[in-house]
Amino acid sequence: MKRETLFSYAQEHFNAEPEYLWRKLPDYAVLRHHIGDKWFGIVMNVPGTKLGLETDDKIDILEVKVRPEHIGSLRQKEGILPGYHMNKEHWVSVILSGSLSAKEILELLADSHELTTG
Repeated sequence: MKRETLFSYAQEHFNAEPEYLWRKLPDYAVLRHHIGDKWFGIVMNVPGTKLGLETDDKIDILEVKVRPEHIGSLRQKEGILPGYHMNKEHWVSVILSGSLSAKEILELLADSHELTTG
């Protein structure tokens, strides 16, 4: 899945535009609830070695919040890793170019949006 597809979905379904908050990390984008400041997704490009992979190539990932009872089973899926930037008990990193379908990725984003509603 491409970032642009993800951002279009977030805008259409959640009225959320990507926000680029870090000057030193211009490709990192936060998705927030349009009312309030809670994050429900972060898109980053991270060297694979920082994710425990055997490549220095930068990989686009999406961090989403998931139900704690689903963490174990989700991490068993190829393309889902422990949260890179956020709390590993509640967040996972999804490799956008991984084996998950676009539908699965968008469902995880929608669940994260619901879980982070204040």
